[in-house]
Amino acid sequence: YEPLSKVENRFLKRLFDIVLSGIFLVAIFPLIYLIVGVVIKMTSPGPIIFKQMRTGLNGVDFKCYKFRSMRVNEEADNKQATVDDARKTRFGNFLRRSNLDELPQFINILKGDMALIGPRPLVKKEIEVNYPKDSELLLSVKPGLTGYWQAFGRNRVMYENGQRQKMELYYIEHSCWNMDIRILWQTIKVVLSGDGAC
Repeated sequence: YEPLSKVENRFLKRLFDIVLSGIFLVAIFPLIYLIVGVVIKMTSPGPIIFKQMRTGLNGVDFKCYKFRSMRVNEEADNKQATVDDARKTRFGNFLRRSNLDELPQFINILKGDMALIGPRPLVKKEIEVNYPKDSELLLSVKPGLTGYWQAFGRNRVMYENGQRQKMELYYIEHSCWNMDIRILWQTIKVVLSGDGAC
């Protein structure tokens, strides 16, 4: 049994996502897009928004939006960033540490591709390699802008020992409003501390 298998829980979660993402995209995002977009254009040729195919609810692929943090390169769609990745721009490093690079995903939330809170959106290959037995459960909910692993694990909890997988699946099996509030609060603390992605 997963809490989000109930229709009323999915409806309330979706309503919350629509309201919050709508307010953010209208009231705050235009200014952020202007400032971040100008700096990206001044520091590196290429588009402001980077689009990468991720796999979402029920295995359906969608274009996930992020502010571009790397130089335009042929490996962008297939090779994930590492700590000392030479492809990252100096401003891109700041975007990733501050998590500002992920703010365009509010567009994905409003479109219904993602939720505010859920498992991290992954490329299909990551799912096949790291969730060979649990892919159906992982894909039974929408991926999130933030989630249990992003808030409480992040760069300290990796795939190799299976802990990241356990954290993502734990959220799916135990999600509730209290947990979502904890995740949101912890995410704010992580962002303010600069403990973002590599």
